[in-house]
Amino acid sequence: MSKDFEDTRVIGASPRPSEAPAVDDIFQPGVRLILGWSDIEAAVAAGAIAAAEARPLWARWVADGCVTQAPAVAAASLVKAPSAPQGGPRFSFTNTLYYFGGMVAIGAMSLFMTLGWQSFGAWGLALIGTGYLLACLLVADHLKKRSLPVPAGILATLAVVLVPLVVWSVQHGLGLWPPGGLSSFSAYHTHVNWRWLTLEFATLIAGVVMLWRYRLPFMVMPIAVTLWYMNMDVAHALWTDVGLWDWKFIRDVSLVFGIATVFIALWVDVRCRRATAPEWRQDYAFWLYLFGTLMFWGGLNLRDSDSEIGKAVYCLINVVLVFVGAALGRRVFTVFGGLGVAMYLGYLSYKVFGDSLMFPFALTLLGLGVVALGIWWQRNEERINAAFSSWLPLHQQ
Repeated sequence: MSKDFEDTRVIGASPRPSEAPAVDDIFQPGVRLILGWSDIEAAVAAGAIAAAEARPLWARWVADGCVTQAPAVAAASLVKAPSAPQGGPRFSFTNTLYYFGGMVAIGAMSLFMTLGWQSFGAWGLALIGTGYLLACLLVADHLKKRSLPVPAGILATLAVVLVPLVVWSVQHGLGLWPPGGLSSFSAYHTHVNWRWLTLEFATLIAGVVMLWRYRLPFMVMPIAVTLWYMNMDVAHALWTDVGLWDWKFIRDVSLVFGIATVFIALWVDVRCRRATAPEWRQDYAFWLYLFGTLMFWGGLNLRDSDSEIGKAVYCLINVVLVFVGAALGRRVFTVFGGLGVAMYLGYLSYKVFGDSLMFPFALTLLGLGVVALGIWWQRNEERINAAFSSWLPLHQQ
């Protein structure tokens, strides 16, 4: 190394025992680690960095001129250090317990709420719901301060889930609930009705405010579910006004809501990827992508067409979903797109080419062609991703 950087060591150089840094010291802002491109490649091979991120990340470091005289830490001295926090929760036994318990609690206060709760009366339910909500937020604050983001996010999410119950109870207590419809809150999750719209708007507002306050990605889940509910209730409100019951209209509303939700998810995704603060560089778009794609794809599948051209366009849209999922790194698009393509191929094999001897051979060639495309893509993935990186922000795993 140059004498201009005497405090800097090359990766792989074994430090003297007296130089081994304390675990807390390696996370100080002034600590620097000297890396080479071969180290990035090794990290990609080990699965620590996605292949799509390697070149853009390296290019950014080089462009930023990451050369410093601050003391560096040799890689060999970091072997026993604890792993750095990841961009999202890992699939582990602990997280499985967290989410399983959290979903049971969320379901208890939403899907599985029994009619026995009605005996408390409107104001009784309002007080109980508000008490639960505040308690959840207090516990979420405590857990977040203790660096337990996953259970903190689950408790904060449960607080958002309680908002519809509180709003419904207050409306009933004040006599502001619109006449007609079902009088049980449990029907909120099972029946489509325009009267739920006040609950949904309140949930969206509360969800956004709490998300801004706690900044935990799982809290987006009730927001995405509420948008899903809202698309059906808005359709119900519109068809009630015109006195029509048209499932095609419901289908089209779902399609529009799905497209809008996917664009919101894309906007959120881009902002998160470009954020500089670690708390915002998390995957807040996952649930929006999931329910947005579900609404769009569900509406698309209900658009049955007697035209072969229409069915081919349906297949083409699903093929586009597959490649959009690959480009954005979002498996939800790929899964739904793959299902759509499989359904179209099943239609061709049983309805159009049911008696054809050549169709299986043609389909085999098509499948092998896709495999060949995959091989080509793998060989050129770095160059393609580098081209995408000029207009796509980096993806947080």
